[in-house]
Amino acid sequence: MPKAKTLLFAAPNKTEIRESDLPALKEDEVLVETIVSAISAGTEMLVYRGQFSQAVDLHDSISSDLSYPLAYGYACVGVVRETGIQIDKSLLGKLVFAFQPHTSHFITHPSSFILLPEGISPETACFLPSMETAVNLVQDAAPILGERVLVLGQGVVGLLAAALLKEFPLEILVSADHFELRRKASPADVSLDSSSVGFHSQARSLLKTGADLTLELSGNPAALDTAIELTAFSGRIVIGSWYGEKKAQIDLGGAFHRSRIKLISSQVSTISPELSGRWDKSRRFDVVWNALNRIQPEKWITHRIPIDEAGKAYALLDKNPQETIQFIFDYKS
Repeated sequence: MPKAKTLLFAAPNKTEIRESDLPALKEDEVLVETIVSAISAGTEMLVYRGQFSQAVDLHDSISSDLSYPLAYGYACVGVVRETGIQIDKSLLGKLVFAFQPHTSHFITHPSSFILLPEGISPETACFLPSMETAVNLVQDAAPILGERVLVLGQGVVGLLAAALLKEFPLEILVSADHFELRRKASPADVSLDSSSVGFHSQARSLLKTGADLTLELSGNPAALDTAIELTAFSGRIVIGSWYGEKKAQIDLGGAFHRSRIKLISSQVSTISPELSGRWDKSRRFDVVWNALNRIQPEKWITHRIPIDEAGKAYALLDKNPQETIQFIFDYKS
């Protein structure tokens, strides 16, 4: 059996690569060799900085019992290299996706991975968790014909959500982000600099009476005030950010008190009760794969590095996030 190289968050602002022997395969297990894995920057930077909470608000496939040293991540794509004696040998050589921490090799049961559909590249497939989140957000948002929509935050999930919303016949789709690289990548009709002095007046001009629907995906709890200010009477705000332990004062007095704005919590680990009678995760994954095939998000990969240089990736995301959109680890480098 090969040795596995695994990324560990050793302490706040510190990563290391640990090499370990893999155990012998059990009869019902397979060995997967990772090709690429994607950093989910919003979540993983909270882990990197020690800002995660101990609540069960993580991806449902990841343990909520977080303590350092910690292997974390949930976007691995690899190839099946060995199978136990109970496993169909036709799986050998198949490309699979797994909600697995960043590692060069891992052993798992076939029920814990997803076979890649034909024509989907490993680079596209590593966006699966982000696209599943974006699909969930848009389903919870339930956009309506002719609406004015605002998306705050154009990180990977924000870009994917905007790309899905762009497929709807909206009156206007406006996005906003601090970073020019992300604004240029945005598929929205207009993408505004949320750090500029004139941002609020520009947004109001474009949205007229305000956004009918706002998605808060910036990861910054202070952005909720902006969302409330720019959302119209009786509008909806879908909150998809995971803030971890970050907190901010929110102004729920003044205009909000009379606004009848709905604040909607949206998280991918469950399906909205309004949909769960007809939708399950399998059906949602079908939608996700089709969306990945249409949108081809690998165009947003800005950095591709070997796992041995992981420390550089997190340091750059921490200090100069304006230079990045999507980091992936390439295990063939």
